[in-house]
Amino acid sequence: MLKIGWDLVWTIINLIVLYLLMKKFLIGPVTGIMEKRKALIASQLDNAKAVQEKAEALKGQYEHALSSAKEESAQIIEDAKADAKQMSEGIVKNANLQAAKIIDTAKNTAEQERKNAMQGAKTEIAALAMEAAKKLLSDGSSEKGNHMLYDEFLAKAGDANDTDLN
Repeated sequence: MLKIGWDLVWTIINLIVLYLLMKKFLIGPVTGIMEKRKALIASQLDNAKAVQEKAEALKGQYEHALSSAKEESAQIIEDAKADAKQMSEGIVKNANLQAAKIIDTAKNTAEQERKNAMQGAKTEIAALAMEAAKKLLSDGSSEKGNHMLYDEFLAKAGDANDTDLN
């Protein structure tokens, strides 16, 4: 049979004590450090996920702000084009009004000059008629002389049916 010696019992007891001491002072702290390290890594991963989600949200906000800025700039350009068109139409309308005023003034001036010319012509005709009457009265009343004066008057005054003012 097998005989168990005291040396073997002491070695087993020493091994059990060594195992218990190692478990208490070596394996326990190492396991605790590993658990803390595991918890730290898990919290860092959670923080990284939160930071990434926040970055995605900020990216979305920036993209939205950029698109709204593009829309706003397009609207500003449209408004500027509309204002420029309205201004140009106003300038053209004002120029047309001024041109119409200038044309009306020119027409009125031409009409006034025509009236002045007609008045001058009437005055000259009256003067010629007065001169013809003086000659008739001074020369006597011969029929032939009257016809000559009449013809001379018509030659100087123009034909009575002449309506060409130019």
